[in-house]
Amino acid sequence: MIANEKFPSSVHSSQKSWTVLKKAWKTLVEDYAIVMKRDPAAKNWLEVFLLYPGPQAIILYRIAHLLHKAGVFFLPRFISHLARFLTGIEIHPGARIGKGVFIDHGMGVVIGETAIVGDYCLLYQGVTLGGTGKESGKRHPTLARNVTVGAGAKILGNIKIGSNARVGAVSVVLKDIPANSTVVGIPGRIVTQRDGVQINS
Repeated sequence: MIANEKFPSSVHSSQKSWTVLKKAWKTLVEDYAIVMKRDPAAKNWLEVFLLYPGPQAIILYRIAHLLHKAGVFFLPRFISHLARFLTGIEIHPGARIGKGVFIDHGMGVVIGETAIVGDYCLLYQGVTLGGTGKESGKRHPTLARNVTVGAGAKILGNIKIGSNARVGAVSVVLKDIPANSTVVGIPGRIVTQRDGVQINS
């Protein structure tokens, strides 16, 4: 009876592990497929795998994030540190990054511990998803699906950037931005919203 009772839980554990592996593989495929779709300079998968720092940083992040979720402390931070050394991209293991996220060029990108980056977002070099130094708990931005953040832009604090929004290069964003908007400047102001309609903000 004892052996029979243990067998189903073993099968369940095996099925769960297989499900996690399948999900991880699908996410990995999405991470690389998006590079081929969005970067006209990408010639083949091997080139992207070996020479593109964005996908390399994302892979190392995903390993570190799994360990972080499992309650491992030192090793995830070490992997994050190694990724920063190899790619110039710093992603805290506690951050949450969706599938198909593309960090283009990537040097100087910083993604904080409580940041959330939705599926299919595009981040260019020098982007910071950081804190203001005045918050605790959730203190970094949340980007919804398909957000584009231009080179050098800084998005700071526990704010939300709506889906399909665009943040202009070197902008500094300190407040929520609605979906389908374009924001530019220091501090960031909305210049277009919904189907490209010009607005004053």
